[in-house]
Amino acid sequence: GVVPAAGANDGGGSIRIPASHCGLFGLKPTRGRVPAGPHHGEVWEGASLDHSLTRTVRDSAVLLDAIAGPDPGAPYTIVPPERPYKEEVGRAPGRLRVGFSARSPLGTPVHPECAEAVRRTAALLEELGHIVEEAEPDVDGHAVARCYFVLYFGQVAATLDRIEAESPGAGRRAELSTRALAAVGRNLPAGDYVRSRQRWNEFARAMAAFHERYDLFLTPTVAEPPVRIGELAPRRLERLQMRLVSGLRLGRLVPFMRLVDRLATESLSRTPFTQLANLTGQPAMSVPLHWTPEGLPVGTHFVAPFGEESTLFRLAAQLEEARPWRERRAPSR
Repeated sequence: GVVPAAGANDGGGSIRIPASHCGLFGLKPTRGRVPAGPHHGEVWEGASLDHSLTRTVRDSAVLLDAIAGPDPGAPYTIVPPERPYKEEVGRAPGRLRVGFSARSPLGTPVHPECAEAVRRTAALLEELGHIVEEAEPDVDGHAVARCYFVLYFGQVAATLDRIEAESPGAGRRAELSTRALAAVGRNLPAGDYVRSRQRWNEFARAMAAFHERYDLFLTPTVAEPPVRIGELAPRRLERLQMRLVSGLRLGRLVPFMRLVDRLATESLSRTPFTQLANLTGQPAMSVPLHWTPEGLPVGTHFVAPFGEESTLFRLAAQLEEARPWRERRAPSR
């Protein structure tokens, strides 16, 4: 409520995860939908897109109309929408086929309230006339997590090095966790980075095959309800480990990809659902349809085929009308 809409970007869930935790609507656009220029052709190899978090679906649609468009010199050319997105709000979505899963792609636990959010959303979709089936794409969740973290480490290293080059000493003043991530990225073999990037195409093909049967893929947005402030802050031992990591040449100490696998599984256990759409470039949204008995919001996550933001906006508006959330607030304690 501090601002009418909040600008955001999403390279692995950073629009959709905060939307879930705050009871807001958050949509990540399709790769290439929002210009990254003039200083960038793409951000995070095209995995990161700019948009917003809003209280209503209409506000999100209007803002995407304002910021989407062609970007001369960009590496992607995307088909423009048939009509302005604000005109999709209120249009009937038709009878959609939705495949859903409440299982973590990493095989890690999913909180009962997050699983319940999916079950209740699936029931609501059926009430609205959609076809809903339990189904998953043929995608290796551990491979997705590994590829995402290879991207993450490499990008943090490159960004911190650029900051240091532009302002000597600034990189060394970054937070300890940032410096540790950059140290891992600097030890990333170029061949591993390229092989990881090539696997994104496998995930995109698998999702295209899934969408031959289903219009949308439904999961929880997160695997746990919102955490308390400070709960994720590094503990003393973790800070010590990060200091050691930030000053070592990791490639001489451990098999690099084994380290990435462990960090990816541990770090994404709370948020394992959102990264896939970043790597495939598909549009995805978090819709605030469920609240825990304590009054905390838990979002449900929809992934649509490449370029189908219109489908997401039409369905989101239908869900918003059926289960309004605009005036709901989490307890202020």
